[in-house]
Amino acid sequence: MTRRMIVLAVVAGLLASFVVAGTTSAAGPEFGPNVMVFDPSMPTSQIQTAVDAIADQQVSNQFGRQRYALLFKPGTYGTATSPLNFQVGYYTAVAGLGLSPSDVVINGSVYVHNQCVGGSCTALNNFWRSLSNLTINVTTPDFGCYSGEFWAVSQAAPMRRVHINGLATLMDYCTGPSFASGGFIADSAFEGSTVINGSQQQWLVRNSALDGWTNGVWNQVFSGVVGAPAQCFPAQSSCGGPYTTIATSPVTREAPYLYADSQGHYNVFVPSAQTNSAGTTWSSGPTPGSSIPIEQFFIARPADDANAINKALGSGLNVLLTPGVYHLNKAIKVKSPDTVVLGLGFPTLVPDNGDAAMTIADVHGVKLSGLMFDAGVVNAPVLLQVGTPNAHKSDPADPSALTDVFFRIGGATPGKATTSLVVNSDDVILDDVWAWRADHGNGVGWTANTADTGVIVNGDNVTAYGLFVEHYQRYETIWNGENGRVVFFQNEMPYDVPSQAAWMEAPGVDGFPALKVADSVASFSGYGMGSYSFFNQGVDIFAAHAFEVPATLPASSLHDLLTIFLDPGTGKGGILNVVNDTGGSSTIANPDVPVTVVSYP
Repeated sequence: MTRRMIVLAVVAGLLASFVVAGTTSAAGPEFGPNVMVFDPSMPTSQIQTAVDAIADQQVSNQFGRQRYALLFKPGTYGTATSPLNFQVGYYTAVAGLGLSPSDVVINGSVYVHNQCVGGSCTALNNFWRSLSNLTINVTTPDFGCYSGEFWAVSQAAPMRRVHINGLATLMDYCTGPSFASGGFIADSAFEGSTVINGSQQQWLVRNSALDGWTNGVWNQVFSGVVGAPAQCFPAQSSCGGPYTTIATSPVTREAPYLYADSQGHYNVFVPSAQTNSAGTTWSSGPTPGSSIPIEQFFIARPADDANAINKALGSGLNVLLTPGVYHLNKAIKVKSPDTVVLGLGFPTLVPDNGDAAMTIADVHGVKLSGLMFDAGVVNAPVLLQVGTPNAHKSDPADPSALTDVFFRIGGATPGKATTSLVVNSDDVILDDVWAWRADHGNGVGWTANTADTGVIVNGDNVTAYGLFVEHYQRYETIWNGENGRVVFFQNEMPYDVPSQAAWMEAPGVDGFPALKVADSVASFSGYGMGSYSFFNQGVDIFAAHAFEVPATLPASSLHDLLTIFLDPGTGKGGILNVVNDTGGSSTIANPDVPVTVVSYP
């Protein structure tokens, strides 16, 4: 028996014991074999054994099928002398089950470190994990260099509704070179220490409270953050940076979350929408919103097909997707307003027959959270569609929201999809969305994991916070709607373009932009938007523009834009202009140096 088989057997045994102890009873729901529910009455040593077994399996399991949710009932875990410290690997969601972050307290740390390959230790591939809805009193005795709360992650690794007391670092500086490409924090508070940004190339902090922030690298953005550093872009000696700082967030809706009330009954809390807000939703009282009893949810398992899920949705139920990979022979169809589809432990939806994985009708107030969409081997025109074309349905007082929703083309398995996400409805909030055409893993190549576009927005008044779109083969993001807003955008152009002739927007126009705002659009605003190039096929590949927008937009519609030529030693070509024909070029002549435009037009 191999070590991996032994680990799997140990994890299976631990899961069986915790399912019995934590999630099955006459009064409670059954969340299935990959959800561990911990109780503060359990010995810390028992919890430690369980979470360590999951970490042993998942820390290196980048493209595996295993998924887990580690849930902590209200109470205190660990002590100053016997803390609870554990690592979080791939496809692992760690969450408190309290109504407030203060209801679950961990004396210890919940951490992510660099991964080391061939002597190079980085966080560049630390994707698909999460931490939410709890308080951490940082307690790390005898940890040496690793003393503190380490959250060294890249894309698709959100931290939400977390209160950290003590040192927090987004960089693992204990092994090098420590590169990292995050990241997203929302509705969280940090006290007792300055947050260490360190080597994080870019990061978005939204509606949170800081006790300080050390530095920026390329694109650090703060929206509605109490204690945020002052505006400073590009970086300069007088103010540090680079920081893009927005006093309030125009419209937000925090992610729904599972909790257990004082009687131990499970509910899902759905936060209300907010406008022009700053700070956390919970610092001065309960988060505004409403609760939905768990009885109003269909608790889906990976063995449930689209028919079963659609039948539940058609009967008026919400859906809670438990951890696992769901192979779908048709689309999941959300047809009712205010429906919640909540994922535990990164449930992954795979359309097998070339259909969309999910469609949402022309209804308002739909909340999707904690979901992955993985392209199947048969090309799908779209993985997730929100609303029907040209309908423009919405309710501004009750906006739909996609929170922590991630798309993947290739990597785990061969996959193809023309577009990952299409938003046709108005007044939709996108909050931490990563659309990724894989640049490594299984089924990866210019003609293998084919995908034109990551995100198309046709709806009006759509707001995106933390929009990450990478490696698509044509326009990576297309924005056709009016009054759109993007607060933080991160892009890498496709690495594997085989020739310039294969990648032309039009005759005489090299490449495709990372974000294209349609010529017909009269109003669009963007803050802190970066696009990077690394063309690795050994030939010069150029993109004429990183961003293309109408020159007729109101003055200063775009703020703090940048391009980077990434130079690990083999890159070629580059980006010739930042926005339209404005801004200099990023090529081998200026590697790893931001080329910036502060305001446009």
